[in-house]
Amino acid sequence: MALSYKARRRLSLLLLLVGLPIYIALAWYITSLFERPSVVLELVIYLVLGVLWALPFRSVFKGVGQAEPGADEEDR
Repeated sequence: MALSYKARRRLSLLLLLVGLPIYIALAWYITSLFERPSVVLELVIYLVLGVLWALPFRSVFKGVGQAEPGADEEDR
């Protein structure tokens, strides 16, 4: 099922405003359960987790920042 452009925009906004902070808090909590690693390893862990959260949502974010497809020049 393909999402419309407006639905993808709304879903991406919801993911960024609600889902991402929840994911950050969850990642922070899970990493705090273990003994703190070196700063470099901790940075690598957070970078990997930062990329992993967006991978399932690639299709939602794709093309959202561009003008709506099929819109006239006046509507943009």
